[in-house]
Amino acid sequence: MTITLQRKKELIEEYKTHPTDTGSPEVQVAILTERINGLTDHFRTHKKDHHSRRGLLMMVSKRKRLLTFLSNTEIERYRTLIGRLGLRR
Repeated sequence: MTITLQRKKELIEEYKTHPTDTGSPEVQVAILTERINGLTDHFRTHKKDHHSRRGLLMMVSKRKRLLTFLSNTEIERYRTLIGRLGLRR
């Protein structure tokens, strides 16, 4: 369900836009996508975990807002990001 600190650092290194970047939309979306994928696997075995499902829906909404912001401001960064993450298939 949660991601380890090591995995989070790997995601930041992979998606950062400049050397001290930790909060750009690309990094935030990558971390949220990792957490969403983990929760999706969790729900395959725990179908009635509705409290965690609410958290999942909030994460999906936040990721959608970040992607919308990115698509409205810099479309090329948006296209690159969804291609790298495998979203919008």
